[in-house]
Amino acid sequence: MIRLAALAVFAACSGAPGGPMHQSMNGPEPAAESAVVSAAILAREPIANVAQIKHILIGWGDADHDPRAAKRTKQDAEVEVKALMDQLHAGADFDALMKQHSEDGGSASSASPYKVSPDAGLVIEFKQMGLRLKVGEIGVVQSDYGFHIMKRVE
Repeated sequence: MIRLAALAVFAACSGAPGGPMHQSMNGPEPAAESAVVSAAILAREPIANVAQIKHILIGWGDADHDPRAAKRTKQDAEVEVKALMDQLHAGADFDALMKQHSEDGGSASSASPYKVSPDAGLVIEFKQMGLRLKVGEIGVVQSDYGFHIMKRVE
């Protein structure tokens, strides 16, 4: 009982969101908030306990992580995500698009993946999508930071 209470306190105090950081796996079931979100992938049960995920972050409005986001609306972001997904489905290089378009300063320049697990310090939406993707598969999820175009690389 004490351990569960301690875990609840830890989850509640995981800090303010940042990048795809700082939330536990406890939370609402994944939900499609936009037409560009990969609802079919989010509807699956998780298929991995650990995954390596690269992502392209596209934000909008008052997002303070990149000045490009401040210049676009959510609808503009959806148009950009759709265009990027079309390029990826046509065979574009994910790393090249990540370096050019991603607004996640932590991984964009290096094209480095994030290690995703249920206890990783990532926003819940990122973890929910990451653990549902098949290796090589690309999906889109929405978080407080914007849209994450995610590819499981391992």
